[in-house]
Amino acid sequence: MVVYTGSCHCHAVTFEVEAPSDLVVWRCDCSICVMKQNHHFIVPEAAMHILTGEDVLTEYRFNTNVARHLFCKICGVESFYRPRSNPDGYGINIYCIDKTPSTSIIWQTFEGSNWEEFYKTADIQKYSRVNDSNTL
Repeated sequence: MVVYTGSCHCHAVTFEVEAPSDLVVWRCDCSICVMKQNHHFIVPEAAMHILTGEDVLTEYRFNTNVARHLFCKICGVESFYRPRSNPDGYGINIYCIDKTPSTSIIWQTFEGSNWEEFYKTADIQKYSRVNDSNTL
């Protein structure tokens, strides 16, 4: 596990997150993720620490109202969010990480446009759980 630091564009929201050095980054093809090019890795809630700017975050929900899209009110960037697939964790925008210490990145596709069917067979849920391979 390594510590990643990151921020929104204006740096009002800063955070750090503990995650594996070998990252699995998800590209979702649901309507909102395609529009904002949401490429993210998932971590358990306990691995995510907002350092500054919690007071400048605003939330957007749609459809099932489970996913919590969190945006900086100042610059509009979503550095992280609470995914519908992993409401017990965070999806961290890979492009908001400062100089990533990762040793490798594996890109995966999540078929958000066919959410219910894809979720039944996807293993994405494991990324927000603490286990032997994802110890905090």
